[in-house]
Amino acid sequence: MTKVLIATEKPFAEKAVSLIENVFSEAGFEYGFLERYTDRNQFLEALKTPDAVIVRSDIVDKKVLNIAQNLKLIVRAGAGYDNVDVDAAAKKGVVVMNTPGQNSNAVAELAIGLAIYGLRNMFTGASGGELKGRTLGLHGYGHVARNVKRIAEGFGMNIAVFTRYSRKRAESEGLFVTDSLEELYAISDVVSIHVPARGEHLKSVSFEVLKHLKENALLINTARKEVINEDELIHFLRFRPDVKYLADIAPDKAHEFEKHFKGRYFFTPKKIGAQTAEANINAGVAAARQIVAFFKDGDTTFQVNKA
Repeated sequence: MTKVLIATEKPFAEKAVSLIENVFSEAGFEYGFLERYTDRNQFLEALKTPDAVIVRSDIVDKKVLNIAQNLKLIVRAGAGYDNVDVDAAAKKGVVVMNTPGQNSNAVAELAIGLAIYGLRNMFTGASGGELKGRTLGLHGYGHVARNVKRIAEGFGMNIAVFTRYSRKRAESEGLFVTDSLEELYAISDVVSIHVPARGEHLKSVSFEVLKHLKENALLINTARKEVINEDELIHFLRFRPDVKYLADIAPDKAHEFEKHFKGRYFFTPKKIGAQTAEANINAGVAAARQIVAFFKDGDTTFQVNKA
């Protein structure tokens, strides 16, 4: 019998747990939960026998993979999977999947919320601005960005995009696609970042890009902090007092922002983009269904560590 572990330091919502249980029960799979664990050794011990595991922000590294001798599949319930060592998993013959699109609306709504918050001067009571008529620049055009575009159009914003991999799709939707990241930043009143923290995207938001930002621009980051060149952003903000930075995770040098840029930044206390009841349910159930499809039908549609 296929055995599945749902290992979540940050547990799924009660409704999500019930639906996940239904998926595995109907498939005839054995399953168990490890929630709110406080000792990493609990995680390691629980992974000795399962064939598959669902994780959220839980770290799956080489040590975990060496212990999990029966493991054949890891599903990260969410879009990002930088908490999983995909290369080490591939070497062990373990398939890694994510659940793309399941958290997209939740993150997109947060991005728009941060834009409103920034334009309204952090709700201090000072006169602010509106989204309508402003240009939104989407840095990347994946699932989240497409949802941001949908919501922003409802506010009457103009949309521009820079993307290397979804250009044809963006153009087919009638969007203006820039030829460079610098051009996108130069024409946008609000830039919203939606690229993964890997490869060419790491520290891609550099001084050479930032220096093109329009006057009074907002920079919104609901992706990962690693896509920002933090030292160069700090340097940039020192001579551009008109720009605000709002992010769904505090940078490593948050103290520098507190010291030098009061009123010009906002960071959520922890990464909350996907922290809605709806996204929680969507991602958890999708992960469970992907596990069943993998073991019953060999479905690897959402595999992220293909050779």
